[in-house]
Amino acid sequence: MATNRQKAIDRALTLTIPRVPFYDAEAIREAAKAPHLRDMPPAQALWLAAIAHIRHQHTDYDTLRDEGYGRDEALFFVLDGINEVLDDWGATRHLTSQPEHQAADEADE
Repeated sequence: MATNRQKAIDRALTLTIPRVPFYDAEAIREAAKAPHLRDMPPAQALWLAAIAHIRHQHTDYDTLRDEGYGRDEALFFVLDGINEVLDDWGATRHLTSQPEHQAADEADE
């Protein structure tokens, strides 16, 4: 049985990125349950998990990092790609500001 937090994460997923493919949705839901996101509101944890998932699974972020680009530089180069995926998934918002990038990075750690 799902907890209240899991239900809230599911609702946030449906409201924030309604057309996310099932495979990606499952990975995002699991990431949003991570212990380091537990103290955040469910919608914020979901958003950070979604951005981290997209960055690592749907962009060249990791390749750029492997090639020696710093975190900020790699994020700069993949920002448009992240937002394209969000658009494809019917997202209600985009990734636009540096503080969100930093928070999304912290979600990975």
